[in-house]
Order: sequence, then structure tokens, then C-alpha cells
Amino acid sequence: MHIVYFGSGAFGLPTLEALAQRHTIAAVVTQPDRKAGRGKALTPTPIGAWAEANLPEVPILKPERASEPKTRDAIRAHAADRADLAWVIIAFGQKLSPELLADRFAVNLHASLLPRWRGAAPINAAILAGDRETGNSVITLADRMDAGLVLGQSRRPVEPTQTAGDLHDLLAQDGPALVLDVLDRHAARTLEPETQDESLVTLAKKMKKSDGRIDFRDDADLCRCRVNGYSPWPGVTVAFRSEPLKFLRADAEQRDGAAAPGTIIDPVRGLIACAPGTALRAIEVQPPGKKPMPWADFARGRTVEPGEQLADPPAT
Repeated sequence: MHIVYFGSGAFGLPTLEALAQRHTIAAVVTQPDRKAGRGKALTPTPIGAWAEANLPEVPILKPERASEPKTRDAIRAHAADRADLAWVIIAFGQKLSPELLADRFAVNLHASLLPRWRGAAPINAAILAGDRETGNSVITLADRMDAGLVLGQSRRPVEPTQTAGDLHDLLAQDGPALVLDVLDRHAARTLEPETQDESLVTLAKKMKKSDGRIDFRDDADLCRCRVNGYSPWPGVTVAFRSEPLKFLRADAEQRDGAAAPGTIIDPVRGLIACAPGTALRAIEVQPPGKKPMPWADFARGRTVEPGEQLADPPAT
């Protein structure tokens, strides 16, 4: 098939690589280069950088607004006469207008089991909610966000200590097989689109830096979900010895005894008292100006003592 690929984020890289091996990439459409890093140098998106390095003969378009009439017509011109044309959209970052999509077979890879977790941060939302299972969906595009027909899905369990970063990478690796299967079934005319059940829709809100907080008075399992769901960004930050400490990975345990929420009850294992009968087990943390490290290394280096207290992060 001939593929016009729309994408910006790293989530779609494994699928683009697989498409390039199996099909003909007619064009790549990605977001414009943006200033990044300390030097504020113009930097391409992960998709743009890979395409420039690996698809030297393929046109790479970087529009500010893909649906703007002149840009729209330029995109639609690529492989327009091909009966085997398909558009694949993954983490592109712009809404595509009906005029742009008109009469094109266009599919989107979305990182949830739709209709659960439509929206901006479905991977984080699944962990925050304590979901035991998640996956990917390939859908058609619709006027409402992530409301298209479901053409295929893949599933995987969510492990207790998996972070949003972990799950992002795993779901990204699951994407190629699912997208290729949908394209194969489209070519064979065996697709069976399914309408989403609107009564089951849940929404994944866009994250903010201020979301990265926990309350140790909550059950440890809820605290675990927040730590892992907000890792690596924005990261849950607490105060230890009046300095910020970012929690990047955690688990939850049942415990005996009573201690005030936020009390470090076992420095070696990283156990922190939460709601009665529960404890958060810190696995990985990041002190200010340092790289992420195992809790055990952090506790050893700072001689953490039983009874020390974690609190809300200091004001910034």
C-alpha cells in the first residue's frame, strides 16, 4: 500500500518503521521544528528526525496547520491517484478537518481500549484509575475526539509497578502489528468496524505540572497509582528534610501497626505509612539536580532513619 503518515511523538515511531518496511511511504506529515534544549536550537519532532535520517526520498511536510486550504491541497496531492492509498495518524498533535480527510481511508492509533479513556493522556489515566488492563485501538477519524469506529484492538495487562513511561513504550511496540493487521484487512475488504458504546466513555484529561501530588492519608494503592501514573512527568513530588523529592516508581503493601501518614516506617525497604493498614513502598526516586535512583541508594546515601516524615512539597 501507499501510506501518508501523520505523526509527531515518539509513540508512533515503531509503527512508522514497520510501515516503511512493509509498504511505500508516500509522505510524512509532522509538526514544525521547535526550539528545544538549553541552546534553544530548532529541533525536529521524533518522527521528523527519523524520517529525515531514514526516508531521504520521501517528502516531509511540517505545517503549522495541516487543514489550512493550501497545505490541505498539498497533502492530499500525495499518491492521490493510488487505489491502495491509506493515511495513518498517530500522535500528530493537530485536529484534521473533514475537508482534509474527505474520501480518504484514514486510521488513528490510540493508546487505550476505546471507548475507555478518550482524550489527551490515556496511558496516564489507565494507571491513575488502577486499571488492570489496557491496550491500543485503531479507529476511523470522527468530528468528536477519539469517537470513530473501532477497526481493531490489542490488549496487555497493567502491572502494579509499571509507570506511564513504561506503558507508553510497551504500547508503542504493540502498535505495528495492530496497524499492519488493520491495513491488511482493509486491503482484503474484511474489516468489520464497530461503533463505540457511548455509555462506556471515559475521558483522559490533559495533565498539568500541579497534578504531581499525593496525600499519604489516602490508601497506599491510590498513592501507588498516582506515583506511577505521573511518572516520568510531572512526577509526584514530596518534601523530605524540607527539600523536594520526586517519586518515580512505587508499590503498595498491607501493614500492621499505626504510624502517622507520611512517616517512613522502614527506611531499608522504603515503606511509608499511608491510610491505616497500608503502606507505600518507594522504589525509585529523584532528588533535586540528581538522576533517578533506587530508593535504597537514596536512603543509604542520606542515612534515612525510621520515623522521619514526608510532607507536601515546599512552595516554589
